[in-house]
Parts: sequence; structure tokens; C-alpha cells
Amino acid sequence: MNVKMQPEYKPDTTGATLAPVVVPASPETRMNSTDQRLHRQVLQDRIFRGVTRFFAFFVLALLAGIILSLLVGAWPAIKEFGLGFIVNTEWNPVTGKFGGWNSIRGTLLSSFIALLIGVPVSLGIAVFLTELSPVWLRRPLGIAIELLAGVPSIIYGMWGLFVFAPWFADNVQPWLTESTANIPVLGTVFAGPPMGIGMLTAGLILSVMIIPFVSSVMRDVFEVVPAMLKESAYGLGSTTWEVVWNVVLPYTRNGVIGGVMLGLGRALGETMAITFVIGNAQQPISSLFDPSTSISATLANEFTEATTVLHTSSLIYLGLLLFVITFIVLMMSKVLLLRMQRAEGKQS
Repeated sequence: MNVKMQPEYKPDTTGATLAPVVVPASPETRMNSTDQRLHRQVLQDRIFRGVTRFFAFFVLALLAGIILSLLVGAWPAIKEFGLGFIVNTEWNPVTGKFGGWNSIRGTLLSSFIALLIGVPVSLGIAVFLTELSPVWLRRPLGIAIELLAGVPSIIYGMWGLFVFAPWFADNVQPWLTESTANIPVLGTVFAGPPMGIGMLTAGLILSVMIIPFVSSVMRDVFEVVPAMLKESAYGLGSTTWEVVWNVVLPYTRNGVIGGVMLGLGRALGETMAITFVIGNAQQPISSLFDPSTSISATLANEFTEATTVLHTSSLIYLGLLLFVITFIVLMMSKVLLLRMQRAEGKQS
């Protein structure tokens, strides 16, 4: 009798594992996965757009809130003095008569002096760093200039009051008075006792403060000019001045104007440095050596000492006017840029 024996089972001791069997996903599963991914991407895009829209409208709402709060705070002065507050020169907290022209004039004049001195110096610094300076000197010199932007304004004010103003009164103001005495207009502009502090000193300190900002912006925009354009101009025999004037400045015109506007905004809103050196006098001036005041200096000096509602409201009215001046300046710069762009389109 033949008995068929079953083969003996021996376990695998080699340690090998069986490869997993991959079951292909069905078309329905792949479609569901794709739909989920698309749904997730659409949801993320909606969240992103909503968050960015919220931030944009939040800034507009914040701006509207600032304007509204200034209007509410300045309303008693607006109701009392009206638009005549802008041209009135009287500022007397004792009698309750307030006018903002002295402060407005000081703000505009000091900012104009700062731009008149600071912009050419900044342009020269930017041109030197990008076109003339040795390579090994560009980085340390650029860093040194940018470090001036980090100096607190109160340090500039203290330096201007205790160091610059005495030196300016002893060495520069007498020379300016003597040199311009016989010149019709300049003789009046630079007349007066050399006291050190005054409108001209404030403008000079502001010019030093805006130079780092304007020169940094100009240097950055000059560096983005394609090297091919400058090399082509040099290859045609142009000098460095011709390259800068005919190639670099036209190519970076918008950036240069933006840098100037940045410096102007810095000068218009400066407070502590101006307060130290402008003289803080609510009076008409006949020369740049006379002490004067600005909107920011008036606010810094008198806001904590204002005891009446009308006095406080007049100070807030000055703040509102400073806001309007800054807005007008920015709007004018934008209009200028648009006109320049249109002129370039017509030329092309």
C-alpha cells in the first residue's frame, strides 16, 4: 500500500521579507485625492487674499482714524480761528490768541534749507560710491554713511547745541555777514547777531540728518543701472560726468525723486534736533540767523504745558496742518513722477 507523504514545511530563516503587493488606486480614488488637493489650494488662496485685503484696509482705516482724531481734537481751534489760523502770526497763550504761520514757516524753511544742502551732498556721495570710489573703499564708506541714520535725533540736537552752534557762531556766521554785507538780497538773509542757534543752524542740522537716507537710496538705485549702458557710453568716449548725467540719472530718475521725498519727509517731521537748535521763538524773522520755531518744535515744547482747551486744540490744529503739508508734498511728487513718465512715453 503506497502512502503519499506530504512535504515537510520548513520556515524561512534567511531573514528575507516578502515585497508588499502594490494595488493600483482606482480612478475614483485618484479623482477624490485631486479634488481634495484643489479644494485645499482654493481655500488657502482665499485665506491669503482675505488676510492681505484686511491688512490693506486696516492701514486705510488707521489713516482715517488718525485724520478723524486730529479733526475732532482741533475742532475748537478750527471753529474759533478758521483758516485764518494758517496766516496769523500771533501766538499768545495768555490772551488766548493763536496763529500757526510762524511754526509753518519755520517747518517749510528749515526743510528747504536741508534739501538745498543735503541733496547735492547725497548725490555726490552716491556718485562717488558707485562710479569713482575704489572697490576696497566702497563697502566701509557706505556702511559708515548708513550708520549716521542710526544716530538718535536727540544726539544730533545735543551735538548741534553744544558743539556745532558755538563753533558756527564764532567762525562761520561772522564771515557770512561780512562777505554778503554789500550784496542786496544775501546781505539781508545773513544779517544779524551771530548767536549760533537759529533757522540756518536748524537747516544745517537737518541736512546732516537726511544725508544718510537720501544717499543710501540714490546709491541703491544707481547700482541697478545695467553695466552695458554705462560701458557703451564710455566706449563712445563719454566722460564720467556725461555718463552720470545722460545715462545714470535718466535711468534712475524715479528712484532719485523717491529718495529726495524720503529726505523731505524726514525733515518735515523732525522734532528733537530742531527743538534744540532752532531757538523756539514765536516771532517773525528777518534773517536766517534769527531764532524761530517749527510745528514739531512747538508741539514738543508746549503740549505738556497747555492748560486750556483752546491752547491744546491749537496745538492739535498744528499737527493736522503738518499732516496736510506732508500729504501735499507726497501728492506733488506723485504728480511729478506721472508727468515725467508721460513725457518719456511721448518722446519714445
